[in-house]
Amino acid sequence: MTTAMDLASQLAVNVLDARSLLSAFGVLGVGVVLFAETGLLVGFFLPGDSLLFTAGLLCTGAADRGLKLSLAPLLVAAAVGALAGSQCGYLLGRRAGGALLARSRSARLHEGAKRAEELLERYGYAKAIVLARFVPVVRTVLNPMAGALGVPVRTFTVWQVTGGLVWSLGLTLAGYALGSSVPNVDRYLLPMVAVIVALSLIPLAAEVYRTRRDAKAKEARG
Repeated sequence: MTTAMDLASQLAVNVLDARSLLSAFGVLGVGVVLFAETGLLVGFFLPGDSLLFTAGLLCTGAADRGLKLSLAPLLVAAAVGALAGSQCGYLLGRRAGGALLARSRSARLHEGAKRAEELLERYGYAKAIVLARFVPVVRTVLNPMAGALGVPVRTFTVWQVTGGLVWSLGLTLAGYALGSSVPNVDRYLLPMVAVIVALSLIPLAAEVYRTRRDAKAKEARG
């Protein structure tokens, strides 16, 4: 007979662990998590990068014999969750301004908001919206910040769709490609997730480096 404690243990989900989320909710969970992470400030802590990569890996059946996802529905869920969430966050920002952020006491969330605003001011709307997709926390808060700061709807939509598709589909397909080509890939899952997250930061790092280099060049000429 299953006790209440056993049942609770079975239903328990670690929202910070990609495998736990996928085991509990499957493909649908990917869409929901991405929507929450990119559209709702309360979702800033969710593991979007590792979730996408791990989900792609599980589509090959190589990482976990007890769980295999279907690639086509996964790609659809990932794209819809990422794009709808971002647009929702933007609309919330337009309506509520900074009120939602002001109510939060999370230092990490406020730091992310500051970085998001700096991105918008330094790189312009298009680059900032695309680059933010690859930075945890920043991809959560930039959307409402863009709405609150009056970024045009058309501009935001075009670039959030561009960045959202590259991020969501790119990481998912990267996991799928590695799972299809590397034997016993589950042994290296954690290191690979760390590498993927690090690689996702390269576009932002490259942009920061180029901006600083150009600034130094202008100072030297001046």
